[in-house]
Amino acid sequence: MAVENKFENAIERFDAANKEDPNTELWQGKTYPKELLYAIRMTDKLKSFAPNASEALQLTARSQHIQRWEIPRDTFEMGRKGYLKWRQTLQKFHVEKASFILKEVGYEQEIIDQVAFLLQKKQLQKNVETQTLEDVICLVFLEYYFEDFSAKHPEEKQLDVLQKTWRKMSPKGHEAALQLPLSHQAKNTITKAIKG
Repeated sequence: MAVENKFENAIERFDAANKEDPNTELWQGKTYPKELLYAIRMTDKLKSFAPNASEALQLTARSQHIQRWEIPRDTFEMGRKGYLKWRQTLQKFHVEKASFILKEVGYEQEIIDQVAFLLQKKQLQKNVETQTLEDVICLVFLEYYFEDFSAKHPEEKQLDVLQKTWRKMSPKGHEAALQLPLSHQAKNTITKAIKG
């Protein structure tokens, strides 16, 4: 397989896997499988936030939620302990799915290991690429998913989630977040959370 085709083939395989998502989301008049749309948003946000991102980071962004629906949150106990167990299980699942595809399209082990490292969010705030990925994840959440989240939860919960999100971001991520095209209400809630 030609080297230049590996990246495109991996993205196509990631997207094909996410097209199987039975959950859908309407966006700009078009219905998408939910995790496919999330993956596209991750790629788009990475391009704007870190246009010189490495190939491994680009692959990680596209596969970050690969087939996430296969391990629903409600299969784990409620509360923080169950949530953390669910997240850990998901990370391993995403690593397995992404690694299998990357190996099949011909990627060398070094790249596969880099993607696995990033998918597990290792060395957050110490590793530049892990931090960039986390910033992009947070930016995508704030731009596309916070409004829906805020409609379902009281302000106290919104502020708690925003403060936790803000703590995970870098100064560059904070700057980008404040430039997002959010509603007046969302901006006010974020400002309130930051001032804490």
